[in-house]
Amino acid sequence: MLIYILEDDENIREIESYTLQTNGFEVRDFELPQAFYKALADKKPDLIILDIMLPDEDGLTVLKALKSNNAYSEIPVIIISAKTTELDRVKGLDLGAEDYLCKPFGVMELVSRVKARLRKLDKKEDYSYCGIVLSDRERTVFTDGEKVELTYKEFELLKLLISKPKTVFAREVILGSVWGYGDQLGRTLDMHINTLRKKLGDKGRYIVTVRNVGYKLEKEEKDEA
Repeated sequence: MLIYILEDDENIREIESYTLQTNGFEVRDFELPQAFYKALADKKPDLIILDIMLPDEDGLTVLKALKSNNAYSEIPVIIISAKTTELDRVKGLDLGAEDYLCKPFGVMELVSRVKARLRKLDKKEDYSYCGIVLSDRERTVFTDGEKVELTYKEFELLKLLISKPKTVFAREVILGSVWGYGDQLGRTLDMHINTLRKKLGDKGRYIVTVRNVGYKLEKEEKDEA
């Protein structure tokens, strides 16, 4: 599989490139966004590793450009950055990054996270529950035939819940699966649940809060009658 690395620090770029190549990946690395964009137009990679603090154009701007372009939005992105605060991580993950790794990092952890993200590419399925239809292949959601526009994280959150209806997902499980982090993003999860409920309209009530545990997707008993 082909991996692109956009990192302006030569030493870090070499470490990342060498580590991934020795683990069987094809790698192309770039110092500047311009060269990265040019290569992207020629050939799409299977995964992108992205730094935030870049010359000319910061990594979050690059991430926005990728996730807003249908040609590239499905390419998983792992951010590796020296910005380590909770706010920095939330920004990157909410903009669509699949994972966020803080510098300094362990090279084997990098390999493990890359492999985990690539494995998910082979598990795309379609789901349906009580009028909610989610296509992982086409990245679409419909409720009773009406298309619903979701952000990247809202889509991933709904996909997790609809993958096993009536199953209670603990908060830490949801955070780990959708954001890649646990305890520190509790407020972010609650905000996304509230927004997702609103966007699903009448079907939003099927997202049930299980107090002190987490959330599940389940039709109310009165709707069964």
